[in-house]
Amino acid sequence: MIDVKDATQNAFKYLEELQEDLQGILLEEVELTEDEKFWLITLSFPDPEQCVPEILNLRRKYKIFKINSTTGKVVSMKIREI
Repeated sequence: MIDVKDATQNAFKYLEELQEDLQGILLEEVELTEDEKFWLITLSFPDPEQCVPEILNLRRKYKIFKINSTTGKVVSMKIREI
């Protein structure tokens, strides 16, 4: 089984590969499913549509990544509503 650090790194890498030049990515939530088959990793980042370069952007988008706990492969990425 991969550990939480590896699962988190895989989620970051996956997001960065899909959306280049994304900055300000934060780790928000980590959860191992009850059956221990998947890590659920939630990351957030500034909403590019609401971003004003001179002002701190308070609006963020959230994505939840489902990662196979044995292989470390990202199985899905979904929008996480807050």
